[in-house]
Amino acid sequence: MNIQQVGALDSFFELGGHSLLATQVLSRLRTVMRVELSLQEMFDLGTVEALAGRIDALVALRPGEVLEPVRASRERPSSLVPCERQAELSFAQQRLWFLDQYAPGSPLYNLPAAIRLEGTLDVAALERAFTELVCRHQSLRTVFPARDGRPLQVVAHAGSAPMALEVEDLRYLLTSEREALGLRAVREEARKPFDLARGPLLRARLLRLQEREHLVVVTMHHIVSDAWSIAVLIREMVALYEAFSVGRGSPLPELPIQYVDHAVRQRDRLRGDALELQVEWWRKQLEGAPPSLELPTDHPRGEDASNPGAVIKVALPVGLVRMVRGFCRQEGATLFMGLLAGLQALLARYSGQDDICVGAPVAGRTSPDTEGLIGFFVNTLVLRTKLDGAPTFRELLKRVRATTLGAYSHQDVPFEKLVEVLQPERQPKRTPFFEVALVLVNTPMAALESPGLRFRPLDVDSGTSKFDFTLTLTESPSGLTGTLEYRTDLYESASAERLVAHLERLLERAVLAPDVRLSELSLLTESDRRLALESWNPAPSESHVEVCAHELVEAQARRTPEAEAVVWGGESLTYGELERRANQLAWHLGALGVGAGERVGLCMERSLEQLVGLLGILKAGAAYVPLDARYPA
Repeated sequence: MNIQQVGALDSFFELGGHSLLATQVLSRLRTVMRVELSLQEMFDLGTVEALAGRIDALVALRPGEVLEPVRASRERPSSLVPCERQAELSFAQQRLWFLDQYAPGSPLYNLPAAIRLEGTLDVAALERAFTELVCRHQSLRTVFPARDGRPLQVVAHAGSAPMALEVEDLRYLLTSEREALGLRAVREEARKPFDLARGPLLRARLLRLQEREHLVVVTMHHIVSDAWSIAVLIREMVALYEAFSVGRGSPLPELPIQYVDHAVRQRDRLRGDALELQVEWWRKQLEGAPPSLELPTDHPRGEDASNPGAVIKVALPVGLVRMVRGFCRQEGATLFMGLLAGLQALLARYSGQDDICVGAPVAGRTSPDTEGLIGFFVNTLVLRTKLDGAPTFRELLKRVRATTLGAYSHQDVPFEKLVEVLQPERQPKRTPFFEVALVLVNTPMAALESPGLRFRPLDVDSGTSKFDFTLTLTESPSGLTGTLEYRTDLYESASAERLVAHLERLLERAVLAPDVRLSELSLLTESDRRLALESWNPAPSESHVEVCAHELVEAQARRTPEAEAVVWGGESLTYGELERRANQLAWHLGALGVGAGERVGLCMERSLEQLVGLLGILKAGAAYVPLDARYPA
């Protein structure tokens, strides 16, 4: 928050506090004061004075558990692989390892980053900085072989693999060609596969664009990294480069623990009663949750396992953000909770469902000694809110607040463990529990510079999308800016843009009228109105005689009875055969009393018989009611 002076009666949340900072405060209280407070208490107390009073009461009544510091343990190196240590995978790593076994080399879990360097560059110092990073963080020299069918994380010796920086000179090209080739290189690196068993799981490539302009492309696999880790890597790389470029040693302090220690600690802590207490809360929270969010898609869900994706830019204006934040503060909620309430209300409108689950990543670094590590700590929370009873925005925000605080208080259970224990109904090409994710980045990266050189991180489009939609927003002076990542095999860009426009419209109207039922708030924008009133309702054209579909088939059967009419699964029917079979069904339905104005259900998988059934029902004068064969009995 970078606030120099805080009064005893100042409100943490009025000063801009949020859930991530609150979690870090509680982590430090646990470490320094040896007291355990919940996130709910932190929200309810709010001020330094109230918090101090609560801590005094806890120390007097029950001093709290003394937490033992984590100590890095050394394991005997394997006789097969020269390594520093071996250990089991964390729960999150284990899930990614299994996904990689299912789809080896998938770029879906690549984490790319691109940094533009402006100024005089010492390439040798930069390469040495990367080598030092690999020595410093065991996760960057870890591989994941299988032994007896089970994965292990194996850490190589610090000096076993100096970091090689691939350098490519593009200065001979025209400016436009250099930029285009640079962007293509970023996309290529983002999609290049990793071998988890062999590694390395960090790649770095340097492109010389001009004498004083370079582009560094860094890609890590998610199994050893997360978004927080990218910020750590860039920050430490700049610090190391600055020191090495002037002949100094590393200025970075020794790390208190390594990622392997976290994995071991997680396995030790999350078992038995401690795990069951956390899981039980989630079991109650997610009991009866819908198996999927039935959003209308532009294209049917196919068998493409690559999850192709794209991103569009998002910008919510500063005036709207101030209104949402101000209303949330009045209600004792955070900006994230207000955005989540708006998004879930919109998804309920889109899907027609009143039980909405959204995924939300949390840093997963609940201990101060993990905040400076590169590794896979991030956890995903399932935030489920019920919108039954036609709530107002004020009522919905209260529900979202309770859900979010409860989820943050039980965030220690990894998402992977939840899936394993609760065993939700699995559906092909869908994520368990949710299809839409919301990310609010509360810790924007500061400007990074060293003497004579400026480092500027760039946005990277990986060309994939893990979920149907992922809305990522960052607070900025102009409001909230970010991206909406979407699956291109399901949605067109116009649908993604419409979702953002509707969210902005809903939030604006909901905050201005928080006690009006959400179902009564209009989402129509001016472009929506034009679409409905003009594009979809053009001026009437010349009148024409309408002909029914079955009559067209009948006429064609008279003209070309032997011509092929329909083909499916290697079988076919001529127009004459199709007409005869449809007539037989129509006569049968008529004998059963089916006539004009009746409705006949048609429950079939796609087949020749399905088309015969459709035409036969129409010939009987009835309307057919399509029924999905996957519906429950």
